[in-house]
Amino acid sequence: MSAPAQEQASRRRPPALDVAVVGGGMAGAATALALAHAGFGTALLEAHAPKPWDAQAEVDLRVVGLAPSSVALLDDLGVWTSIRAARVGPYAHMHVWDAESGAAIDFNAASEGRDRLGYIVENSLIQSALWRALEPAGVRVLCPAEVSAFEAREDRIQLQLSTGETLAAALLVAADGASSPLRQQAGIGTRGRDYAQRAVVAHVSTERAHQDTAWQRFLPGGPLALLPLADGRSSIVWSLPEVEAQRVLALDEPAFLDELGVASDFRLGRVVASTPRAAFPLKLQLAERYQADRMVLLGDAAHTVHPLAGQGVNLGLRDVVELRNVLSEARAAGRDIGAAHVLRRYARRRRSADTLDAMSFDALARIYALQSPALVGLRGVGVRLLDRLAPLKRRLSEHAAGL
Repeated sequence: MSAPAQEQASRRRPPALDVAVVGGGMAGAATALALAHAGFGTALLEAHAPKPWDAQAEVDLRVVGLAPSSVALLDDLGVWTSIRAARVGPYAHMHVWDAESGAAIDFNAASEGRDRLGYIVENSLIQSALWRALEPAGVRVLCPAEVSAFEAREDRIQLQLSTGETLAAALLVAADGASSPLRQQAGIGTRGRDYAQRAVVAHVSTERAHQDTAWQRFLPGGPLALLPLADGRSSIVWSLPEVEAQRVLALDEPAFLDELGVASDFRLGRVVASTPRAAFPLKLQLAERYQADRMVLLGDAAHTVHPLAGQGVNLGLRDVVELRNVLSEARAAGRDIGAAHVLRRYARRRRSADTLDAMSFDALARIYALQSPALVGLRGVGVRLLDRLAPLKRRLSEHAAGL
């Protein structure tokens, strides 16, 4: 057979994989596992294997508030039982209040017919549980592996790995983080803004128990959240202007504990101990589109949002569910899962939903940054009114839960 004929015959053969997922964080690992469970031939490519979660180690400073929609996905993937048995902080209440106006709003799981509003879980625990489940589910794990280039063809996308190997799939999923090299290689831009803030994080012990409650106080410099951990402590996420964050990081422990107590309005009494602190920069970033030829963006590669609503990971896991559903529907109808019209459905649905949520969180951050007496008073009236409007408050809670 001549060389051109061999090449033509090769192109007629289906690619070796249905889906190649690049990025092994929570969203990427969940994508690979979900698609494997749905019967797709899937590979996960990651440059660095995550460190196995250790029950004897200190609680990871990076935690997430898992919404019921995320718990449902993890349960469907067969990993939630082990996560829950390991170390999670369930919360049934949420209390949010404004330092300037004093206005507050409360959310209660029981009043909504639920046992829990969500769970505070370490990022590393979730990622570790997902990774343990990959190979048993049939996912081909390539680690360490990096994509140096890719080329979309008529029936496949060809990946060139940094090792010199090539890999072909019907679809490429870019779940490679907020700085996403794949997004940049595809020529997809982003829009958003740098908040010029850092989130200072630590785990703290307080005089009073956290009461299975997520506490959040809006301060002039940014929100402070105290999230309930399984061991009785609280995880703090304190958003501060850059200079102020650096000052708070440099405080000795007694001074830090005192300032944190004041900032939290001593809602849980004095803060009596803290782990070492860390901080990470805050920004709003949305990809201008979620789709390229035989490629989609997912998770932080597609969107990063302000942590005030604790929804970043939940949005990424909702991307996973949408992609799994869209690809399963396409396959059932006999369609090419990497076809542009198939990927458009995922891209349109998720970008619309993610943009609405991201802009809502951004608007909330802007509103609480306003400090003129008239606006503070108006904001207080609005919050008190919302707290009394049970149907609207319930809708907000259900939206955050992904129900």
